[in-house]
Amino acid sequence: MPRFAVADMHGIHAILYALFDDQEKLDRSAMRRQVELCLGVGVHGMAALGLATEASKLTDAERRMVMDWIAEDTGGKVPLALTIFGASVAEQIAQVRHAESVGADWLILQPPMVGQYGAAEYIRFFGRVAEATDLPVAIQNAPAFMGRGLSSSEISDLVRQHPNIQLVKGEGPVVDIAGLVEATGGKLPIFNGRAGLEMLDNLRIGCRGLILAPDCIDYAVAAYDAFVCGDEQEALLHYRTMLPAVVSTMQGIEHLMAYGKRLFASRAGLLVQDRTPALRPNAVGLAMIERFATDLGPLRRRRPDAREYRGRTIVTES
Repeated sequence: MPRFAVADMHGIHAILYALFDDQEKLDRSAMRRQVELCLGVGVHGMAALGLATEASKLTDAERRMVMDWIAEDTGGKVPLALTIFGASVAEQIAQVRHAESVGADWLILQPPMVGQYGAAEYIRFFGRVAEATDLPVAIQNAPAFMGRGLSSSEISDLVRQHPNIQLVKGEGPVVDIAGLVEATGGKLPIFNGRAGLEMLDNLRIGCRGLILAPDCIDYAVAAYDAFVCGDEQEALLHYRTMLPAVVSTMQGIEHLMAYGKRLFASRAGLLVQDRTPALRPNAVGLAMIERFATDLGPLRRRRPDAREYRGRTIVTES
């Protein structure tokens, strides 16, 4: 049974990078450190196995191992979302069962990354997987990155057909997400991504929050906390500070893996090893990342402040 109600889920959730050692194996200590840093900056939730975690490069056993690790390291402190990856209904349901066993609070379903089908086929697919669990389920709708997706009206229909599909993980411009907010009557919690591009405008149109890789996560948390407390000037200050790095790294998923991951590692005191095949960074890109890391500084811990949102204490910079 999930520990956190969907109605209470909000804010900046960190989606983990897959961190490898020099043998291209998942690095347990680096993955643990990543979770510790994200919790330390005050994220409102944790997630893994989405596009940022390079789930398509991981074996089935590795995806389960990442589930085990993040559940252990998060320790129930914040809501935990696990993305379900697989080419068939059976494969995804098997992943769902493992996610349930480690204590996931909600699941994010990705469309199968095989073939190209009409919306009706994806609706049937998502529906069958959703029916296999009692956990709250989100649909990841990222047609620009995944080459497949559903329209706002199709997502609205899917939600009506399957009551436990209760959230959406979007990856789109704010003008497109606004259409989804309208189609669902503003009743469906929507989390956008895209590394935080248009972050404040996503919040203005009604997004519940954003799910972001951790390279600028401390600034995103500070911007969000200020925004929900009504201090838009402070929120804008934090957002403007992170924006040059966000624009530079968010040129596509492989670009984010090459440069966004290195920006996080530089700010976290970690090293990055790629798992082949990978986009290899060049000298120009590395120099940019170094400048961004210097400007942003090390990932910053937050000190608690007695502000609240939706009845929950949030964490802001003092």
